[in-house]
Amino acid sequence: MTSVFQRDFLLNKVKSKTSWDVIVIGGGASGLGIALDAANRGYSTLLLEQSDIAKGTSSRSTKLIHGGVRYLANGDLRLVYDALHERGILQHNAAHLVKKQSFVIPCYTLLSKIKYYFGLKLYDLLSGSYSLGKSEALSHDEVTRLFPGLKAEGLVGGVKYYDAQFDDARLAVNLAQTCVEQGGVVLNYFEVTGLVKKDRRIQGVTAKDIETGKEYTFLSKVVVNATGVFVDNILRMDVPEKKPMVKPSQGIHIVIKRSFLNGECALMIPETADGRVLFAIPWQEHILVGTTDTPIDEYSMEPQALDKEVKFILDTIKQYLKHPPGEEDILSVFAGLRPLAAPADNLVKTKEISRSHKLFVSDSGLVTITGGKWTTYRKMAEDTVKKIIEVGKLPKVECNTKNLKICGSTEIYTNSHLNVYGDKEKNILELVKELPFLEKKLITTLPYMEAEVVWAVRFEMARTVEDVLARRLRILFLDAKAAIEAAPRVAELLQMELNYDENWKSNQIIQFNKVAANYLRQTENYILHQN
Repeated sequence: MTSVFQRDFLLNKVKSKTSWDVIVIGGGASGLGIALDAANRGYSTLLLEQSDIAKGTSSRSTKLIHGGVRYLANGDLRLVYDALHERGILQHNAAHLVKKQSFVIPCYTLLSKIKYYFGLKLYDLLSGSYSLGKSEALSHDEVTRLFPGLKAEGLVGGVKYYDAQFDDARLAVNLAQTCVEQGGVVLNYFEVTGLVKKDRRIQGVTAKDIETGKEYTFLSKVVVNATGVFVDNILRMDVPEKKPMVKPSQGIHIVIKRSFLNGECALMIPETADGRVLFAIPWQEHILVGTTDTPIDEYSMEPQALDKEVKFILDTIKQYLKHPPGEEDILSVFAGLRPLAAPADNLVKTKEISRSHKLFVSDSGLVTITGGKWTTYRKMAEDTVKKIIEVGKLPKVECNTKNLKICGSTEIYTNSHLNVYGDKEKNILELVKELPFLEKKLITTLPYMEAEVVWAVRFEMARTVEDVLARRLRILFLDAKAAIEAAPRVAELLQMELNYDENWKSNQIIQFNKVAANYLRQTENYILHQN
């Protein structure tokens, strides 16, 4: 089996082309959605990502495709309505990744039960024909049957509702693959170093291939800045004194064993001490708990969870569980950054800043998008491409992504972890049949096979150990110690596939261990013992 989603193939395609209709900077949800929409409309499209696909915020979400229950309380009905409809569209187009998930809000007063019940009935109404199921009120006994470990003292019942869950990093890879299938080019490890201008108008970008150090100039009719929390870096390439557009906040999640919740339903805590909501969600045979909202001034590609954030999550969940997790029970902790549109008033709390996206066109013609969330990525892309057509004077073509199936989409469900590959699951099994030694598990406690590493390199543009263990497979996010243990074998498989030397392999393991240390709560010489 061959695939065009290979870096060398796509790099050769870039070298043979002199100019583009659209260049998108940034390989997260926003950038991938825009590139896919543009390519699908027939515009020649190039996406450049300085690191790996979804390396930043887009692989660090709460793994929910949802309308946003808490936005109802803010009266942001338009955002909720749009998100619920986009949820339905995405579930149809990426059926292998977007799955229905039930949630329960435990209620400790009759008034709260009534409030959430009627609020969620409005949620159902807004979802219209895209409803995943009707919300219902639950008795005390019904809630405790669903959550045997829940504190029952004072519990009057709860409300059950439905949303959708997904794997964010895998959807990002599938969007990139779909973009390439539509004629676009997606390149990871390609850093944009400058903007090309003529008569004060942007004509393209300069960029560097991180792997080789070679520099390129790419010309285009429109350049789109979709770099998430880093949009201001690109804006300053255009106008050095540009006022920041983004007010970043950090959110973290912890991952614990499934036994702490021990059920199929997710738990939604509606009112935390900081006025947010907290989720505890079954995800890949583990429990994902989050998130926080911490304003930050300095940020990087690898944000770190703060002690106070971890404590906040543990303290909050402790109020609801009979046997709550402690620090020692955390298998992995990860932080993500929200690229929130900066308000005029800096006193506004980050949790109150709208998650609606913002579009901005500079005097030079640079199109910038910021804000938004995974659920509405397609609508964000549609709005942005509409603006691209106007700025670049491109021929008008209607958006068709509502009806575009994402690479891998299938409604056939198999009771296997390989189901996230959708209709490509059979190809991985064929690879195992061809090379039986690849059936071996990377880690005995997790289902991932060596064949998946080879597949990730050959057909999903994985270039590093981190690409594989963090985003193609989700081991780093599920169990950081297990990821560290798997790293040497993954490095060995990558070395063989990419024809690198022993130094490369050794450096990869060292680099990965440095990243993995951020996901561990107790590093006490753990990584040193692995080397």
